[in-house]
Amino acid sequence: MIKLNDYLYEGYTVLEILHRYSKDLKKSALETRNQIDIAHCNFLIELAEILEHNEFLTSESQRVQDFYIYLSDKYPFLSFNLKGRIKSLLRAEKKFNGYVVQFIYDYYKENNEYPPVSAIKGKVNNFRDLIAYRIVISLPVSHLAPGQDQETEELKYLYEIANVLPEFLEERGFTAEFASLKQEHTSPLLSSAAIPYYRDYIVNPRNSGYRSLHITFYDNISRNFTELQLRTKDMDDFAEIGTANHTFYEKKQDNPLVQRNTIPLGECLYFDEAYQRIVELRNLDFSKINVNMFNAINNSTMNDGCGFYKGRLILPYEHLAKPQI
Repeated sequence: MIKLNDYLYEGYTVLEILHRYSKDLKKSALETRNQIDIAHCNFLIELAEILEHNEFLTSESQRVQDFYIYLSDKYPFLSFNLKGRIKSLLRAEKKFNGYVVQFIYDYYKENNEYPPVSAIKGKVNNFRDLIAYRIVISLPVSHLAPGQDQETEELKYLYEIANVLPEFLEERGFTAEFASLKQEHTSPLLSSAAIPYYRDYIVNPRNSGYRSLHITFYDNISRNFTELQLRTKDMDDFAEIGTANHTFYEKKQDNPLVQRNTIPLGECLYFDEAYQRIVELRNLDFSKINVNMFNAINNSTMNDGCGFYKGRLILPYEHLAKPQI
């Protein structure tokens, strides 16, 4: 079985890893007629092309920057930042294989049989967040009027911004994608025109407690999908350094991959391979790997200059609230 771990100890660059991994994976997939590995290979090539031919990001980030300028002018009393990133190689690989494992597990639990290959391919061909931007807002306590609640006021502004975003970016070459999430609740602060496009994890929080607004756009100029996330500072803190953080979430689980207990080894090749890749990635000792422009003392102290562990930054913009006089 071809897996990412085999390419992490020779000092390769992230791009070299992507090219070697995808090439070997494709060769193996053609020999074994493994259609999921072909889809996996195409996914890796897509990530490599974003990293390698990223001139379009200049155009895209400039158009997203227009929204930052709009926010700075309309909400001078808010503090906020707008950051863009390309998903890291490690997170992308974990997510692809995680999709395979979770989809097969859910399908088996519901139907007591394994899904057809076409259904698995449909699931893993649905990635829309290799490129993502995040808007995080905060209303300073000093700007609150007597009796106002900070969280309530921040939510009001967050949804107000969310309502404007789809039309704003569509005027600049983006097309908002309809949300696929079946949402139990909708916020009265989200306009009827915007509701179809948002995955609202604020009123429909994830099991981890994660809260955010997500919307996906297709950039008609670069021909790539882009995800935008909107959060308050408290939501962002919880996602980045709280228990919704990926590292915290994995560590707190006694048996993070309980699906293995349900799917017997040897019954579904696609599950077995994806599961093994995830297990080996979770057990990585970062201090021992050798990836160009990456170094780690241990699994929590590292310097990533290549987008192996952390996403590659596209643009950071920060706006400080104007002081109250």
